[in-house]
Amino acid sequence: MQEFEHIQSLWQSHSVEVKITSEEMLDQAKKEVNSIRTKSLFNIGGMVISFLAISSLLVYFDFSSWATFLGIGIIVLAVAIYTILLYREHRLISRNDFTEHPGAFLKKLHEYQLSRFNLYNKLYWFYAAAVSVGFILFFFETLNHLNTWIQIAIVLFTVIWMGFCATILRKSYMNKEKERIDLLIEKFERISAQFKESV
Repeated sequence: MQEFEHIQSLWQSHSVEVKITSEEMLDQAKKEVNSIRTKSLFNIGGMVISFLAISSLLVYFDFSSWATFLGIGIIVLAVAIYTILLYREHRLISRNDFTEHPGAFLKKLHEYQLSRFNLYNKLYWFYAAAVSVGFILFFFETLNHLNTWIQIAIVLFTVIWMGFCATILRKSYMNKEKERIDLLIEKFERISAQFKESV
């Protein structure tokens, strides 16, 4: 047993220094940045499709209640504002060429990280509240035409779905996003340090 503990302590004390060139690190960082940019574009695209789909309700359906129009209007406005904020964040990460100016890109990456934190912590609740109020107003007219059990099922599903998105899904996404951006920031700090050493 002592031999095993001795071998284990030797193993734990043994550290291997992994050398990675700045070119390899830049290639890894480029893949990650492109992945973040692509994901950002998909998010914006999804929001634009949502905006168009919800707006089309006003064109293709005949609603008689002012509450329905107000509800759809609130949802459309919330989706539009959130889309604009997502686009602003996308510009933060996509404007600079990080291969030419890693220091400037690192600054933008910190801004992007702070902006994402604000988007998912503070502004998300505005978005969720606006969409919830919009759905409540929308449901006044549309649910009246349905069976009572279907009404209950739709309202229950909506409440559960909003709760799931606001808690579990949002936190999971935030943690993944934070981890990914932290790793990218760490890589760019190393790249900047290697460029300073080589100069």
